[in-house]
Amino acid sequence: MRIISMIGARFIQLMIMVLVLSFITFLLMKMTPGDPIRAILKVDDVISTTVDEERVMKEYGFDQPILVQYGQWILSVAKFDLGESIIAKRPVLDMILSRLPATLALTVGGMIALFLISVPLGVLGAVYEGRWQDYVSRWIAMVGASVPSFWLGLLFIYLFSLKFSILPVMGTGTLAHFVLPSITLGIAMAPMYIRLLRERLIATLQSSYIEAAKARGLKRRRILLVHALRGSLIPLVTMFGLSVGSLLGGITVIEILFSWPGMGELIVNAVMQRDYPVIQGYIIIVGCLVVVTNLIVDIMYLIINPQIKQGKEVV
Repeated sequence: MRIISMIGARFIQLMIMVLVLSFITFLLMKMTPGDPIRAILKVDDVISTTVDEERVMKEYGFDQPILVQYGQWILSVAKFDLGESIIAKRPVLDMILSRLPATLALTVGGMIALFLISVPLGVLGAVYEGRWQDYVSRWIAMVGASVPSFWLGLLFIYLFSLKFSILPVMGTGTLAHFVLPSITLGIAMAPMYIRLLRERLIATLQSSYIEAAKARGLKRRRILLVHALRGSLIPLVTMFGLSVGSLLGGITVIEILFSWPGMGELIVNAVMQRDYPVIQGYIIIVGCLVVVTNLIVDIMYLIINPQIKQGKEVV
């Protein structure tokens, strides 16, 4: 019951966060420079007049107070209706869902690359603290944190696609198409995970229960993988839940760089064209993804650290 109540409470908190985020985004969009009315009239190839502008404002409800506009929109969202794009004249939900699978697939690929990079390097730095392996691990983390992801992506494109023709650079279709964008995304986020895992694992290896495990004659590999690493992964799982929003935001650059058919191009065009319904739909979908991901992280947290089941608080 404690687990169910905890998950329910987290879900309510995160939904409130999504609601607040959507309201703030709605207000900021109304305050940004640019006129979506003129963008609509330009798409329709209509010579802009005051009468035309007033007609379009009334048609899309832009003549209503901001709170009324937001209330009408949030009621539509509750009915799973994100409205219609004012530029493409298509349902926003259909536009987003058509590109969402590609973005999620690349996100999964980036997370796999992230853990394949950060976990071995973090463990290497902790186990061989102060030795050359530790210095190599920290040097890689420092370089990864210093290099912009778009520059790294361009470097990979030049080396592996243009110079040596090893991997494809654009589009989707095969697993090979995932390699470069996934590695680029993973390297961009790996440094903070490497440092966190290294520091946590060093502290865990010096704890009393690890010393007790050594005294019982347990093998070094078992102590590391079963006892020390399991507890040290908890901060990484927590950080992953907190960094999902940054991940989905940063993936836009990678998608555009590698011509990945995800939500990146869609949202960039929507911002440039002041397509408010698409921007609002994107924010609410990403917010819901963050909510779901954080719930999954909470469940993983329980699996990795079963002390919560016993009613203990875990920081």
